[in-house]
Amino acid sequence: MSFTVIIPARLAATRLPNKPLADIGGKPMVVRVAERAALSGARRVLVATDHQDIAAACRQSGIEVQLTRADHPSGTDRIAEAAAAIGLPDDETVVNVQGDEPLLDPDLIRATAALVGPQVPMSTAAHPLHEMADVLNPNVVKVVLDSQSRALYFSRAAIPWHRDGYARSMEQLPPGHVVLRHIGLYAFSHRFLRAYPQLPPSPLEQVEALEQLRVLWHGHSIAVHVTDRVPHAGVDTIEDLERVRRIISAGMA
Repeated sequence: MSFTVIIPARLAATRLPNKPLADIGGKPMVVRVAERAALSGARRVLVATDHQDIAAACRQSGIEVQLTRADHPSGTDRIAEAAAAIGLPDDETVVNVQGDEPLLDPDLIRATAALVGPQVPMSTAAHPLHEMADVLNPNVVKVVLDSQSRALYFSRAAIPWHRDGYARSMEQLPPGHVVLRHIGLYAFSHRFLRAYPQLPPSPLEQVEALEQLRVLWHGHSIAVHVTDRVPHAGVDTIEDLERVRRIISAGMA
């Protein structure tokens, strides 16, 4: 299996300025992410960025980098430009690894990439939830699968809704009821990644504020790898950054 990891990284961030360059154990975060992604067995790992400071930090650490436009509306659009610029073949699998995931499991990257094929142009990942508070939290995105582990729908709502179980109690999940949390890791065929920016936004995507619903709306399949291992949270705040620094310092990742 051959796949390429592309890490979109932009310097602007509202909650944590200069986030990709934040120091974690003597290395910029974006470099940590790239080194982690390289452990997945990817044929190639590169950072797609619009800022020279990020590019310079990557090159100094021997990380391949591709400069992109600054006006991309999403990371997916940014990696699409980078993939085209480096001339990837149509059948290459491209994995979008977020630039604020320095603790992402390399095995999860590899397993998600393996699901992309001729009939499935895109894949992602999920894990079971165990706390009712997470099920009811609209910031925790849920996904429902079909019999072939392909996504039927993504939502901020508590899906699937256990009618009888929740009627009895909303304090805990009913026995045997599985609710899957979506993990924001995506893999695409390069052919589909090139076509993606031309897909018109969907009404469902705009209502839920979930970009992946555009793919389902237009009739394309998304395969979902389900893991029992709950991933480390990404870095959005200074508290997140300090947590990751402690984990790295303790050699726990």
